[in-house]
Amino acid sequence: MLRLVALGQVGILATPALFWEYEAVLKRDEQRTVSGLSIPEIDHLLDALASACLPVEIHFQWRPQLNDPNDEMVLDTAVNSNADALVTFNLAHFAIAAKRFGLPLWLPKQLLMEVHK
Repeated sequence: MLRLVALGQVGILATPALFWEYEAVLKRDEQRTVSGLSIPEIDHLLDALASACLPVEIHFQWRPQLNDPNDEMVLDTAVNSNADALVTFNLAHFAIAAKRFGLPLWLPKQLLMEVHK
């Protein structure tokens, strides 16, 4: 998927708050253990990711919509940007709210299938 972003075929939408959440998650000890990346390597990856992100301005927070408050900023970003789809492995958490907003909800493999049509 990152290759598709680099090729300009897929866009990543983010607010500053959402991007900071990405950083916090990537730098958790358990994530670094799984990825094998050092903090400087993660910073380099985040710099590249930031340069590829399309900034989103939040005009309205649609909260509360979800059972997990940590997912709210993802939904706010998708809705405020009029995203083509919300791509996540966490379909169950977003299913009701995505339907409410008419927002397609895809697994990453569905995005890949759409791009390669």
